[in-house]
Amino acid sequence: MKKEILTGFLVGLIGNSLGIILCSFIISKLKGQGFTETFNLYLNSSNLWMLISLGALPNLAAFFGFLRINREYRARGVLMATFVAAITAYLIYFL
Repeated sequence: MKKEILTGFLVGLIGNSLGIILCSFIISKLKGQGFTETFNLYLNSSNLWMLISLGALPNLAAFFGFLRINREYRARGVLMATFVAAITAYLIYFL
């Protein structure tokens, strides 16, 4: 049980990380800038919370995917990772 939750949590963290990279890449292509330039712009302007929030979208697919194949504990882990991302974005925004 704990192993399943940990697996889901790691899937959620990896999904969130890939989502952040994907959102940064899409925004950089739309603005015509480089990837690192766009990411540093969000990092330096205290708007990193936006990328973290958008990066959590792939967790939605992972969550419902685990529910579809009856892996409820893994879905709980993904949900926990999403809560960690939301709390991190909240703290960055207000601090």
